[in-house]
Formats: sequence, structure tokens, C-alpha cells
Amino acid sequence: MTTNTRTNSSAIEKFGLDAVPAHLKTTSWYNYFFIQIAISVNAGNVLVPALAVLEGGLSAPAAVLSTFLGGLLAFFFVSLLSKPGATDGIPSQYAIRTFLGTKNARFFASPVRTLTSLYWFAVQTIGGTYIIVELFQRAFNIKLPFIATASVLSILIGLLALVGFHAIKKITTMFLPLLLIGGIIMLYLLFTGFEGQHSFAIAFGKGQDDPLTMIFYASLAFVQYVSGVSSASDLSRYAKSERHAFWGLLSGNSLGFIMTAMLGAYSASLAGNWNPFVTTSRLTDSVLLLTIIFLTAVISLININLSNAYTAGFSLLNTFSFLGRIKSAVIIMLIGTLLSMMPTLVDEAKIFISSLGAVVIPLSAVIVTDFLLSKHESYTRQYYPLNRIALYSLIVGTILYIVIPNELSPGFITFVITAIFYIIVSKIFGKGKFKNEVI
Repeated sequence: MTTNTRTNSSAIEKFGLDAVPAHLKTTSWYNYFFIQIAISVNAGNVLVPALAVLEGGLSAPAAVLSTFLGGLLAFFFVSLLSKPGATDGIPSQYAIRTFLGTKNARFFASPVRTLTSLYWFAVQTIGGTYIIVELFQRAFNIKLPFIATASVLSILIGLLALVGFHAIKKITTMFLPLLLIGGIIMLYLLFTGFEGQHSFAIAFGKGQDDPLTMIFYASLAFVQYVSGVSSASDLSRYAKSERHAFWGLLSGNSLGFIMTAMLGAYSASLAGNWNPFVTTSRLTDSVLLLTIIFLTAVISLININLSNAYTAGFSLLNTFSFLGRIKSAVIIMLIGTLLSMMPTLVDEAKIFISSLGAVVIPLSAVIVTDFLLSKHESYTRQYYPLNRIALYSLIVGTILYIVIPNELSPGFITFVITAIFYIIVSKIFGKGKFKNEVI
């Protein structure tokens, strides 16, 4: 890695794998708090809480509680792994070379992170496009073509992601008040739009609170968000300090997800529809409220996909460093646009999320375990070509995830067993001799 002393004064962020200079590390915890809340409230993030009701048969409160607990555990690990970015100003995919070894990071972790970010980019765009088409039809009696709308959205978001972190920071902070107002309006419509003031009681009375089902959906939420351990430093590299990054990410993610889970679970419980933006738009004829819901949907889509595209660009860059940040961002924009034309990615979300978990969970377990236990939450710039024990742990974890039945919550079990395997084998063969063997 080369030391870059540029001021990065142009409109487009130029820092790729280079460290962000200390004088640009000025982002406070409350900036991250606002960013994460704004990113959380979106169509894609309501999927798992909604599925817990629609397919799991859970009551809305049980769905919110279970998915929040699973997400909270993931958010804690994600916040911890913001440290490399906060201390050294480098992106996550470069930082995790010290945990996995350079080859594992470049040719396993980065492709997995790229695919994960691209998948969620497409899911968010598809979900957002459904919302925009529906609301445009209702509010303005104009029928927008799905593919054209999705393409325009993808390209717009890709161009904003090209600008970089400061675009994310400004846009999320600027539109957060509108997102909060929109969220409150949608919750109000959900709780009052079905049989008057009794909607809340109706939602409480539906479904069941089966513990095993709750654990499964907590596991699914954990799978969805724990992959963020391999991207947390992408944002935190501009943080004032480790504490600012940790508390900002943790508090923002947690509060934002509570609102998101409530929207998804109660929409599913009361209307049988996973998408609260569409559901609430059908509960009012007010042009003002429809416009606010429409703007909330569009802004939430832009916010989350800015983050997805930004992260995917760094992951691709870590694998193909010759591309540079700008070319990587453009490639991600083009691929994301193509994937956004495939609605089946949303229709089969449960299958895709579980499939991604087969590699995301073992990978996250190794990163977290090495950081917390082997390196005792310290970060050094020692990079080894291959961490063999990490590779073996990834293989074992992937096999475990595939063979463990869904009803046994493979996400949690695989994470724990992979972590234990990594610790035991590391102790047997030594931390510096076998685990960090240079090839």
C-alpha cells in the first residue's frame, strides 16, 4: 500500500486502497448515527422482518424482536471492525488482509463482498422501483416502465457513489428529517388504516411466537447484516476516532433497524404485503401524504444503494487493484444496473440470502475471531500471503452451513463452530508459525 498525501480536493473521491490523510478524518459519531439511520430505512431491509410474518407465521412483535436481536449482534461485530478504517484510514477489504492473508482477502473475501453488495444493490433497486411505479400511478396517474425506471435509478445511484463518501454523508444528513417524517406517517397509517384504531391490537393477535422460528429469523437477520464486518472501515476511514466510528455505527444501525423492522413486520401482518411503502400508499388518498411516501421511498433507496455501490467498488478494487477506484465504481454501476432488471432476486430473497450465508457467515466468523481473540482488538499492518487456518476454517464453515437444516438456524451455529474451529486449530499449530505461514 502506498502512502497518499493528496488533498483529494476534486469533487470525486480519489482514495482507493490509499490511506485517508489525518486532516480529512473529521467525521463525528453523530454523522455516522445519521448516516446509518438514513441507510437503514429502505425497502430491502424490511424483507427479513416481513418474511418472519409471511412465511414464518410469527406475530409482528415476535418478528420485530427476533430480527432486531439477530441484527443487533451483527451490528456489534460490524462496529468493532470499523477500527482499521478509523485508525489507519484504509478501506475494509485492504484491512482484512491482516486477518485472512492477502490471497484469501483478494480472491475469496473481496469477491464475496462484491457479490453481496451487488445483490443488495439490485434488491434495493428492484424494491424501490416497484414502490416508485406504484406511487407514480396512484399520485399522478402515470405508469412508468419498470426496466427503464430501474435502470435510471441504478445509473443515478452509481454516479453518486462515484463521488464517494462525502456524497453519502451530505445526502443522508440532508434528507434524514424527511425520512423520519415519512417513517412516522407510514407507521401512523399502518396503525390506523385497518379497522380504525384497532390495527395495533389486530397485529398483536395474529401469528404465533414459536421460539425455534424466532431463532431462525434472528439467524437470518444476523446473516444479512454480519457481512458488514468486511465493509465497516469503508465509511469509518473518515472518522475522528475509533470511538466516534464504533458508537456512531452501532447506535445508528440499531435505531434505524427498529423502525425498519416495525414497518416490514406490521405491513406484512396487517396487509399481507412485505412492502410498507406500497401498503401505506394504498391507505390514503391524500396527495400530500402520497408525495411524502414517494419521496421517502426514493431517498431511502438512494441512501442504501449509495452505501452498497461504494462498498462494492472497494471490494472489486482489492481484487483488481490495477483498475483504480473510479473504474471500479463504474464497473459496479454497470453490473448493478443489469442485475436490477431481474425481479426474481426479490421474489426468491429467502433462498438468495441463505445461499450467500454459506460463505458470508464463515468469512465473518474468521474475521471477527481473528480480530477479537488472536489480535485482541488490535490492528497491525502485517500482511501474509496466505492464512492457511483461515482458509481451512472457511471451507469447514461453508460445508457446515450447507448441511445444517434450516430449522436449526445454520447462521448462528455455523458462526460459533467456525470461530471455535479457528481458535482451536490456531492454538494447536501456533499463531505465528502455521496460521501466518508465508507462501
